[in-house]
Amino acid sequence: MSTRKKIVVLSGAGISAESGIPTFRASDGLWENHRIEDVATPEAWHRNPALVQDFYNQRRKQALSVQPNAGHLALVKLEEKFDVTVITQNVDNLHEKAGSSKVVHLHGELFKSRSTVDESLIYDIEGWELKDGDVCAKGSQLRPHIVWFGEAVPMMDIALDITEQADLFIVVGTSLNVYPAAGLVYAVREGVPVYVVDPSIPDMHKKNNVTFIAEPATIGLTQLAEQLIAETDNA
Repeated sequence: MSTRKKIVVLSGAGISAESGIPTFRASDGLWENHRIEDVATPEAWHRNPALVQDFYNQRRKQALSVQPNAGHLALVKLEEKFDVTVITQNVDNLHEKAGSSKVVHLHGELFKSRSTVDESLIYDIEGWELKDGDVCAKGSQLRPHIVWFGEAVPMMDIALDITEQADLFIVVGTSLNVYPAAGLVYAVREGVPVYVVDPSIPDMHKKNNVTFIAEPATIGLTQLAEQLIAETDNA
């Protein structure tokens, strides 16, 4: 049984943005020139599935063209000394590409599809394209394996359990505005250190024991990983 300290990381769009994946919460409220309501809701899928498929095909193509950055790699480095689980709001696979061994995707996975009649039927997508006519084992059209606005977040209970076991909690690249994911920080046990790495410091509602690192992930996580590893080596 591992006696290594458990680090739990909540990552958001900011860490992927540094690899070149645009965040969708742009100032104009558009995601790659589309209204969220037109590409990221169940209603959009029913109204215009071709548009939604094309939108996510383009996101996949974009994600295949980018690489993990120093922030992703710093989290992998922490695995040398700690038991690390990454809970991510991101749908890309950059944490896995970097080498993180335990990743929980709260909002789904860009490179997976799922059945429209049986949510337990989930498939890997080879390459970037999911087409009209691609069907599950039951003959139903496949949809992106994404948690759209207005849908339940099935991995939330698992994420809460993991968070409650954390010996140290790191928040990176998220404004903590998207619920229920943002609520995870309040599930951290009393007295457990929380580190927030982000150029713009989110409002933590008087959460105690928080250390703010006002840097982008590439700089802040690299510094934090070095610090935590050094503290462990010197303990």
